Amino acid sequence: MAEPDLGKINVRWTFTSVAVTAGLFVASVVLGFVLLPNLEAGQQAASLWDSICRAAGVPRASQTGETVKPEYKTSLVKIASAVSSVRDDAAIGRGATLAQQCAICHGPTGVSRADSPNLAGQYASVVYKQLRDFKDGVRVNAIMSPFALNLSERDMQDLAAYYAYLPRLPGFHPAGGNPVPRIVASGAPMRGIAPCGSCHGSIENKLGSPWLEGQSELYLKTQLAAFASGARENDITRQMRNVAHAMTPEEIEAAAKYYANKPAPEQATE
Repeated sequence: MAEPDLGKINVRWTFTSVAVTAGLFVASVVLGFVLLPNLEAGQQAASLWDSICRAAGVPRASQTGETVKPEYKTSLVKIASAVSSVRDDAAIGRGATLAQQCAICHGPTGVSRADSPNLAGQYASVVYKQLRDFKDGVRVNAIMSPFALNLSERDMQDLAAYYAYLPRLPGFHPAGGNPVPRIVASGAPMRGIAPCGSCHGSIENKLGSPWLEGQSELYLKTQLAAFASGARENDITRQMRNVAHAMTPEEIEAAAKYYANKPAPEQATE
């Protein structure tokens, strides 16, 4: 019985392996650099090189047409350079005069009796940023937008200094009556939600993040809903939009109720 020619068998297998490998490589290149980029782009590429550049993430030199501008505006406020950390009595005095126009909604002492936000004791960086965003059209409101439009840079800084100077409404969380919700104390790490208190007080404060204690429950829920839907988009690096979108309705309700809890009138004046 004749022995099989192992040399020929090895050559045949080697040739077959190389051919199959080369075929798979070519198919992968065509699929990854030609077919998929065209399918994802939803349009025909101008050339093979155009498809390869698109797959590699390289801008196309042959791209024509006008640059598409985004339909939204981005907050460009530089808080650190715009708001002074040094008390300025002259600025506070000028801000007090300007604030007389704000009293109907935000209260004569910065504490609202409606569902407008309390501004007394609010961080100057927060008041300034929101006024600037209203002025720039980054945040839109039927009342605040036209009001802020007429404010100068100095006006906004003076108002921020004045409201930061006013005494803040104290937090009120009676033992056993208003337990800290999990979303406020520890967040939801698996969903990328940091504790509310890590930016808004009680744990830490992040520059530009407002103090929330004593705010209107309706106002807080309305703003969280606006962030979640994308209707409000003047947050820094989309942080609040991402957080609010990941929160459940129950978590939004619990956080708003917790922060809105206020002392009775007689306790607030003690």
